[in-house]
Amino acid sequence: MPELPEVEVVRRGVSDHAVGRTVASVEVLHPRAVRRQAGGAPELGARLAGRTLVAARRRGKFLWVDLDDGTALLAHLGMSGQLLVQPADRPDEKHLRVRLRFRDDGSELRFVDQRTFGGLTAVDTVESDGERVPLPVGHIGRDPLDPAFDLEAAVGAYRRRRTELKRALLDQTLVSGIGNIYADESLWRARLHSLRPTARLTRPDVRNVLTAAHEVMTESLAQGGTSFDALYVDVHGDSGYFARALAVYGREDEPCPRCGTAIRRTAFMNRSSFWCPTCQKVPRAAREQKGSS
Repeated sequence: MPELPEVEVVRRGVSDHAVGRTVASVEVLHPRAVRRQAGGAPELGARLAGRTLVAARRRGKFLWVDLDDGTALLAHLGMSGQLLVQPADRPDEKHLRVRLRFRDDGSELRFVDQRTFGGLTAVDTVESDGERVPLPVGHIGRDPLDPAFDLEAAVGAYRRRRTELKRALLDQTLVSGIGNIYADESLWRARLHSLRPTARLTRPDVRNVLTAAHEVMTESLAQGGTSFDALYVDVHGDSGYFARALAVYGREDEPCPRCGTAIRRTAFMNRSSFWCPTCQKVPRAAREQKGSS
């Protein structure tokens, strides 16, 4: 799934090309793209028609557009969702699901989704941590790139959890925006193993991994995010190039950029973790458990 840098790239594109415009009509070409909308396609069209897009915003991996009536258009990108800004005369994409036309008759905002896991939903907003956010986003924590992110509060929240470090990094209610790719990259930069118990981490440990997350996602954002295939693109359909700079993720058996040891891959929550066995020592408890099994 797209993580914070990839979603931020899309947010900036929507902000540049769609904000300030008024919706003329909504065309839904696949019902699954609006399955989260109570009332389906007619309700989405009714709630968006005549509304002006006020601001494109994001919290972690969650993207939405504020509307001029105080509600929001929430975009669920899922595994393959794309928000594209396309000229009205551009042929429809093969997997086009929703089209927004504007009163200025300019470019359209198109939601394209090959696997149909994502969708668009017009939702009410709630107060969360000092700002209005879509109702489904109210429980999501701030992300490391958010100007209001409180690093020391996040450090304390991590150390109070009784779990493993990577599981905590992927918990979007603690700190949002970090997914599987950037969790592995952050752990490598901080020289910490994914199985480290959060309750035994020092404050500098947690501070280091969250600072590493900020650094790696900032670097990725500068290169348009991480694209492994044609599904992760900006609003113009262009891919990001940070995959070339990844240190460990997806690099099983390749040499660690820091020490030269072969990168390992292990199963993790129906996904994979990539790590360096020299730079990221396995915790003693995990070694002992493995030895006794």
